[in-house]
Amino acid sequence: MSGQRNLVVGWTLALITMMLFSMAGVWQWRRMHEKQASLDAVQHVLADRNAKPLSIAADRRRLHSYDWAAGAGVFDARGALLLDNQQHGGRSGIRAYRIFVPERGVPLLVDLGWLPLGGNRIFPQVPRTDGRLEVSGLLLPPPSSGLALGTGIVREGEGWLLTRVDPVAIASTTGLSAPLAPRVLRLDPELPIGYARDLDILPNTLPPQRHLGYAVQWFALALAVLVTALILTFRKGSR
Repeated sequence: MSGQRNLVVGWTLALITMMLFSMAGVWQWRRMHEKQASLDAVQHVLADRNAKPLSIAADRRRLHSYDWAAGAGVFDARGALLLDNQQHGGRSGIRAYRIFVPERGVPLLVDLGWLPLGGNRIFPQVPRTDGRLEVSGLLLPPPSSGLALGTGIVREGEGWLLTRVDPVAIASTTGLSAPLAPRVLRLDPELPIGYARDLDILPNTLPPQRHLGYAVQWFALALAVLVTALILTFRKGSR
């Protein structure tokens, strides 16, 4: 009787463990497909580069979409917004944003590029480009924020330091009279303004191949638990 009870308990634990491992594998598998779909969508946009007006950035129905956009306007007089903990070429730094006011459409954040940050944590100055400008680039969702704690924005010198890009919190904190567009504009690297940048949409996250590798590992662990449970069961039954 005791042996039968141990067998039931053992299989119950094995099934729970296999279920948890499989769920982790499925999550990684889904993330792989989601990120690959995003990369494919961006590749299509960049191959076409059919410029749409900047006003399309305000269309919330396209929040998770990618578009090549262009238009004219001016940079807002408010200070720069610096997104902390950003990687570029294996180095740590910040990503600089400024609010851009297009001639048509609502204000939007423009990603000016990456700047290095030394160990002394002295944040670089990001001067404003004056006058009317023609800008173009890739409209994309704000960078993934992970766990959202607080507003994610604090005053830093003449500008603000960000732990995540939240257009609603940014508009409120900086005192904008109009809401910010939900998408941001990553400037065309060919434009002569801004800093080090490219059009990689996954600079600080795992690529699809890594998610596939993790998915395989989780599924392999679930299979290993099943095989171990079967071996132990047959051994116990043969005694």
